Amino acid sequence: MIMSDEKEIVNKVASSALVTFDLEEFYQPGERILIDIKDQLFQGLVLKEKDFRDFVKTHNWQQYHNKFVAITCSADAIVPTWAYMLLASALQPYARLFFFGSLERLEEKIFEDVLAKIRWADFSGRKVVVKGCSKVNVPVSVYTEVTRHLRPVVSSLMFGEPCSTVPLYKAPKD
Repeated sequence: MIMSDEKEIVNKVASSALVTFDLEEFYQPGERILIDIKDQLFQGLVLKEKDFRDFVKTHNWQQYHNKFVAITCSADAIVPTWAYMLLASALQPYARLFFFGSLERLEEKIFEDVLAKIRWADFSGRKVVVKGCSKVNVPVSVYTEVTRHLRPVVSSLMFGEPCSTVPLYKAPKD
């Protein structure tokens, strides 16, 4: 028997005007690979042009097909700029994306490229919560980049989950 003073339970989160911005949706699946020039240095110190060109000529570049590749040199050596450019030239026909830097910086670059395609004005005047939990590793720099784009257009910006948010910004009332 239902008594008249009982009230229906309402899911306020589901009926709120909050827009959830989930960075996991922008994650680009695919293998991330590091090419470290240190492996091509003579005695770990110097890059010999002939040897390096032979490596580039004989290396199996097809193994990078549709992969994300970071190019770096982790050794304390002077590597001429053309060496990185030669690697980039060899990767161009195969890699989905290549980038100079660490694997961490590569991940940031992948997200940055995707975020650059978002129409941030679509969030104008909205209450946005940037989802905090993710099944993929989202670099902190990506969260700050999203904040840079959202803050100028939203009415409020929060972090976390719709049921438990941390307020970050609220636009002043006109």
